[in-house]
Amino acid sequence: MRLYERSFCLLQPPDYSLMNDPTDAQDVSQARVWLWAARPKTLGAAVAPVLVGTGMALEAGAWHLLSALLALAGAVLIQVGVNYHNDYADYVQGADTQERVGPLRVTQAGLVAPQTMRRATILVFGLAVMAGLYLIARGGWPILAVGVASIGAAIWYTAGRYSLAALGLADVFVFVFFGPVAVGGTYYVQALSLPTEVLLAGGGPGLLSIGILLVNNVRDVAEDRRAGKRTLVVRFGRRFGVAAYGACLVGALLLAGLLAAGLFGTTPHPWAALPLGLLPLAIGPIRRLSETTDPEKLNPLLGATGRILVLWALLFAVGWNL
Repeated sequence: MRLYERSFCLLQPPDYSLMNDPTDAQDVSQARVWLWAARPKTLGAAVAPVLVGTGMALEAGAWHLLSALLALAGAVLIQVGVNYHNDYADYVQGADTQERVGPLRVTQAGLVAPQTMRRATILVFGLAVMAGLYLIARGGWPILAVGVASIGAAIWYTAGRYSLAALGLADVFVFVFFGPVAVGGTYYVQALSLPTEVLLAGGGPGLLSIGILLVNNVRDVAEDRRAGKRTLVVRFGRRFGVAAYGACLVGALLLAGLLAAGLFGTTPHPWAALPLGLLPLAIGPIRRLSETTDPEKLNPLLGATGRILVLWALLFAVGWNL
């Protein structure tokens, strides 16, 4: 078996919803279980804004290696913590059931006890705090405020009856914290300043991160409705979710072009328009979400949208420096 095939098998969880014998789950290694729980396909949402912020800091002559690495570590750890807490909270609140059609949730599948997942969530968030200590010392109270707000919002995301997800506010959280806050914070800890153009650039990763969330919410609309999760797709319908997904993908690509042209009163960076070349790559997922009503067939769109997000960040960061 080729190396990439082995890697795919490690990342791709089996469908335990089809198991007749729950003891089969005991044969799975714990390392693979925790890897699945971390949801590797979503980690691009944490990596992408750090790439953008670091690329813009590099162009400004303010690149700081240690700060960039710690910002990356903190972002990934917070994302993993969000995923662990979501795995735990959705199971406890009854949102994840045997009828689930999305990717594996290890608590619901019986692979991890709820209290073990809760302790793992606390541990991961604790590691994120440790990664941020140097950044707080370097950047001061703004970085402390961002760190506290990020972890607080991550917990609130699925915490109880009035969580962000239940209230339909998750999209706002995702845009703010995976967009301008993450990009701006990454830039700030390196340059110790924050130009407006950096916050505007954060809109690209923010919009594409909402796109990942919308794939989940369109796929899970029936399940969320039964569980009382009032996502925007539950409130306004599947057609709204599909339209919003397309708007997020196209909007992120257009934003790169607007920033490249300097239309926000910033210095033009023509090569920063490189993400516009991703438009053909975005058409397929938009069409598939629109035409496919079988929830199980929508899971590949998570990876496809995540790839567009990472490619947007890479192309924009490189183009900003050309």
